[in-house]
Amino acid sequence: MKDFTVKRYTKENRTVWNEFIAKATNATFLFNRNFMEYHSDRFEDFSLLIYENKKLIAVLPANIVNSDVYSHQGLTYGGLVYNEKLKLASFIEVFKCVLSFLNDNKIQKLQLKLLPSIYHQKPAEELNYALFLADAQLIRRDTLAVTDLTKPYSFSKLRKRGVDNGIKNSLLVKEVSYFDEYWNEILIPNLADKYQAKPVHTLEEITRLKSFFPNKIRQFNVYENGSIIAGTTIFESENVAHCQYISGKEGKNELGGLDLLFHHLITVVFKEKHFFDFGISNENQGRKLNQGLSYWKESFGASTIVQDFSEVETSNFNALDTIL
Repeated sequence: MKDFTVKRYTKENRTVWNEFIAKATNATFLFNRNFMEYHSDRFEDFSLLIYENKKLIAVLPANIVNSDVYSHQGLTYGGLVYNEKLKLASFIEVFKCVLSFLNDNKIQKLQLKLLPSIYHQKPAEELNYALFLADAQLIRRDTLAVTDLTKPYSFSKLRKRGVDNGIKNSLLVKEVSYFDEYWNEILIPNLADKYQAKPVHTLEEITRLKSFFPNKIRQFNVYENGSIIAGTTIFESENVAHCQYISGKEGKNELGGLDLLFHHLITVVFKEKHFFDFGISNENQGRKLNQGLSYWKESFGASTIVQDFSEVETSNFNALDTIL
């Protein structure tokens, strides 16, 4: 039995945390503390660090609500982040130690939103297996529309016509370093009108995050005669270009702005990436599919992968005793 120790994250661990994230096999910049803490006023942090002897080998980005811990609710994905040298048998022991630590600290349940496989630097689904061993329950499953840019793909005839329309209408696709136009003229009005919602990130928040990650958070707008008519915000990781927001101005869609935009992103800007991730098309905790939105994404050559959300009783750490 190896000597594993679990500790709660404190601000004194900030540098070692970020250094570990930069080298982990299943991490993106979302796990960097500069990203995790932009909304620290909304979440009570309960992140964990796991050591083998005195060497950091894994971390768990997390927050706590009452007596339950969540792989951070302010992030798109999460789970145990670990060193690529960690073998499966050791990972199972690490997961057992995490559950045991939580149980000792009166935490009843751990809820994990798993990192989709396309974001792994190398195959890294040890957590999926450990959750099965610990009798975790699948409580939600979302579908991501993803185009594999390393394989042959094609746009639908409708999308191709849209691209042609965009060219014919002399639309301009431009990357910008600011978000004011898109947030104020497109994104905020559209979300309020269609969904009575607001962007997850305020204008001030996304601007601040961009200052921390200037090459990872990118804004692309579409202009008609100098006026913005569409745009998207891209979160870029090593393997994946992910659309965080997609929106077009009401009454301007027939101009082909979004079609031209995504044709440009997929075939030019991010053509060297492995995956282009359009994100989910689900509502009601994964129980409802927005069919129109899903079809629109699929028409760019995207197909489906899933993101699982699992919940495990911390007392189930005992279930891992007899595995090894």
